[in-house]
Amino acid sequence: MYAKVFGETPVGLNGAGVIVEVDLERGLPGFEIVGLPDMAVRESRERVRTALKNSGFPFPQNRITVNLAPANLRKDGSGLDLPIAVGILVSLGVLPQDKVKDKVFIGELSLEGVIREVNGVLPMVLEARRQGIREIFIPRGNEEEGCLVDGVSVFTPGDLKEMAAHLLQPCLQPLPHKELTVPETELPDIDFADVHGQKVVKRALEIAAAGGHNILLVGSPGSGKTMLARRLPTILPPMTKEEALEVTKIYSIAGLLNHKKRLINERPFRSPHHTITLSALIGGGMVPVPGEVTLSHNGVLFLDEFPEFSRAALEVLRQPLEDHFVTINRVHGSYVFPASFLMACAQNPCPCEEQYTNVKDDGKKMQSLIGLHLCL
Repeated sequence: MYAKVFGETPVGLNGAGVIVEVDLERGLPGFEIVGLPDMAVRESRERVRTALKNSGFPFPQNRITVNLAPANLRKDGSGLDLPIAVGILVSLGVLPQDKVKDKVFIGELSLEGVIREVNGVLPMVLEARRQGIREIFIPRGNEEEGCLVDGVSVFTPGDLKEMAAHLLQPCLQPLPHKELTVPETELPDIDFADVHGQKVVKRALEIAAAGGHNILLVGSPGSGKTMLARRLPTILPPMTKEEALEVTKIYSIAGLLNHKKRLINERPFRSPHHTITLSALIGGGMVPVPGEVTLSHNGVLFLDEFPEFSRAALEVLRQPLEDHFVTINRVHGSYVFPASFLMACAQNPCPCEEQYTNVKDDGKKMQSLIGLHLCL
């Protein structure tokens, strides 16, 4: 028997619709998944098989073929476990085909059938809404992301049993829509007023924040360079709702949202170590993930010990500083990540106290992209 179910997979910072086709046919028992699945999707065979059995559902002793369409799109992550399991239940006749029509299923399955949270739910739900889907099933651990999207009914079943029962006889309530609010009165943990003295430097930081200028701080160890830089985001304007939603999407894809804070409504501050690799800085991997320049989007990227960064690392910063985005090319396609940030750098002067003597030649070239140079 043939079944068709809809799922989603993350692609860059967005989601992409996936049609999960399941077919049961006579023959030796087997379970094949085709359609450019990655290793996590291939491993879903064992998770789905065990989850169905432990949830009290029968598992077919037939040849099972699962096709993930479109076949030219690489499918990543474990979020396709749930639609594959639903497709098998429809193929067995446990669920009617019309009960899963115009619905999207996203989630990883544990061996006992619990629906676990996955990365990138927010952009996938946004993509499902764009495609005209009106009912979306996501893990309960991702409900804070799902409730940000209006115009769709988002359900968060705890396990396979609960979801199947709802499809047969609706018993779950959709998540109430929650506006992404930017706090107006909440005070940050650190305050620009904590810095005493340094009036000239504080004024320069205010100018940099107001005009979006990159800034270089030069001073002896202990003069307050890092302290000042960490307080730079606190004097930037509050993020708009659109900016906050964009940053939350980035952190959702990167898997950096935690249970305590699943919504990013404060400007990011990132401070990578000077030994950082190029892939970690601008993004990369077989399936590209956001790097530090994207994680600092709409916020501040702080490069401490600026001269210690490699020449290659400083050179790759040129494009995001000028174009405010990063393009990463792979065999399966190109990925564009936003990278609009304010860059703050800090360095120590050389022992003879000449301002830039210890800066490498490539570092001096990068200083042409820095609007303000301050000595502390």
